Amino acid sequence: MVRAFGLVLGLACVLVACGGDRGAPTKAVAPKAPPRAASPEVLQAAGIDNTVLAKALFGAKGTGSAQPAAPYGGYAKGCLAGGVELPETGPTWQAMRLSRNRNWGHPDTIAYIKRLSAKAAAQPGWNGLYIGDISQPRGGPMLTGHRSHQIGMDVDIWMKPALNLTLTRPDRENISSISTRRARGAYTNDNWTRAHHEILKAAASDPAVARIFVFPGAKVQMCRDARGNRDWLRKIRPWWGHHYHFHVRLSCPSGAAGCVDQAPMPPGDGCADAERWVQDILNPPPPDPNAPPPRPRREYVMSDLPQQCVSVLSSR
Repeated sequence: MVRAFGLVLGLACVLVACGGDRGAPTKAVAPKAPPRAASPEVLQAAGIDNTVLAKALFGAKGTGSAQPAAPYGGYAKGCLAGGVELPETGPTWQAMRLSRNRNWGHPDTIAYIKRLSAKAAAQPGWNGLYIGDISQPRGGPMLTGHRSHQIGMDVDIWMKPALNLTLTRPDRENISSISTRRARGAYTNDNWTRAHHEILKAAASDPAVARIFVFPGAKVQMCRDARGNRDWLRKIRPWWGHHYHFHVRLSCPSGAAGCVDQAPMPPGDGCADAERWVQDILNPPPPDPNAPPPRPRREYVMSDLPQQCVSVLSSR
């Protein structure tokens, strides 16, 4: 029954974290000094109407705040000061869906994308990476899609090989990534290549990374194909969807006192757990009749977010 409840819970989370693809777990460890929520007095002094949804306020900001770079709060409840825009095109990357204005992140995230895309460009058939959503200019809840991606430390990377790095803005609105799964995510399909394995290995081997989310069949395939040092596999975690892109989550930057880090990873390489996910896809356990119905998620207002987010929102 425990596994059944886990399956139901996962399905209930399906659309909350990664837009059109399914979600990513956002549990975080409480920091030594939990971020203080914005108080009514602080909001009033800043002239912020707390009846307006936070996603509307942050979604209206077109540029980063004029502040030192800092993530505040957690991946699914926070904001980003001093966000940096990933250039639309670089020597080994292109940012996609530019109309969303979600190619902003913490400087560490932007540097990571540049490092990883250079490694991806060394793979046969790849000239770099197509970069999906990172964050809004000031982070915070998004108008549509993701529940996470709020502090500029998450990035979605397309599974489609980036052959053409001269795509126009209209091209980047209309082109689609490719799915790499079959059997509802139990297995990889013919689009999956050794290059995907090597790029994910490089992505997970970077010490800045806390987690990478990908569909269960991909994790199992990588477990079977891995040779030599397997430590990097521990950071690759199965989650629903994530077959058109993989989701990289970076750790809080060193010294970022207001940032709520990702929960510690469980011990081991996670391969046996991924095999269990696959078996649950192939042979779904019966639903738990005693499982409570999922509770609807309340939309955040500014008083739900860390107090620092008031200055992030109000900054010029």
